[in-house]
Amino acid sequence: MTELDEANRTIYRALQQQLDALPNGFPATEHGAELRLLAWMFTPEEAALAAAMTGTPESHETIAARAGVEPAEAYRTLKHMVRRGLIWAQRVSRELHFALMPFVVGSYEAQLPRMDAEMAALFEDYFYAARGMDLPGPPVHRVIPVAEAVQGDVEIHPFEQARALIEGAKSWAVRDCICRTQQHLLGKGCDAPVENCLIFAPVQNAFEGDGVDRPITKEEALRILREAEDAGLVHSVSNHREGHNYICNCCTCCCGVLRRVAEFAVPTAIARSAFCARVDEGLCIGCGACEERCQFAAIAVPEGLAVVDAARCVGCGQCTLVCPAEAIALVRRPEDEILVPPLDEASWAQERLRARSRPGG
Repeated sequence: MTELDEANRTIYRALQQQLDALPNGFPATEHGAELRLLAWMFTPEEAALAAAMTGTPESHETIAARAGVEPAEAYRTLKHMVRRGLIWAQRVSRELHFALMPFVVGSYEAQLPRMDAEMAALFEDYFYAARGMDLPGPPVHRVIPVAEAVQGDVEIHPFEQARALIEGAKSWAVRDCICRTQQHLLGKGCDAPVENCLIFAPVQNAFEGDGVDRPITKEEALRILREAEDAGLVHSVSNHREGHNYICNCCTCCCGVLRRVAEFAVPTAIARSAFCARVDEGLCIGCGACEERCQFAAIAVPEGLAVVDAARCVGCGQCTLVCPAEAIALVRRPEDEILVPPLDEASWAQERLRARSRPGG
């Protein structure tokens, strides 16, 4: 991609600032990697219109007036942007209203059908320039433990169970993991399954004719979940208790969230689960399978006995699945170490904005 001229840099900078004002954030970098990424996604005309939008749905007339363009022209551009996954729309009193979509999770993931090697490289440049996009406040994602890893007498809430989220839905779909797609386009990554990002909805037939998400049955969704666990992948969801609509199955070599933990040692990149691995010293045979399985370097086997570093453990439970002696299980952390997720997405957004508005945030 050629370098942006000053006029276009101004346009894309305005859009970056609007995206960064959303709870999810979209920080600027020293050398403008974010501007080149936005220029791949948005035309200058689209970027100028998007820069006049907010995260609250508004009529096209309101957006057009703010952007200084004709309403009819704005409406055509906005609808085109919705089709390309750059913004989102909802019907209000039979009229479409439009809102700015966060970069992550949002418009970036929606570029899956368009992503090519150029975009993959641009995102990689931004990822490293922004140091993984770390921001204060509650993390965007939260780890969900493997159900079988939790001891039978330990309480586990519905929002802490991947299977419960799937069971509670009425339609299901699967799509390719954009993180593994992006890394594969760069000639990197792992051989974990690619088509395993699960999406679900509380209404029937939500994904028919979607074109990106492949509709599946509940049984298929549960099978994909099991296959992800067998592959050593970590379940993660949006970091609130109600209103979930997806489950990511992540790895530290590809996932944009988990890479922040692995490569930048950012402990707040993802909210850990309320659980931690515990070793039964009487059963441990010191084989090292758990150490090899853990993606977070939270387990070591000095002197023939597995030892868990509770500060590094995210409570995913993957170590328990490979222990031949069944010497490891997940136990609930002490109450003072558990951060209860916000109730819903709106509550999460409010907490995130409050944290970002504090001095130093």
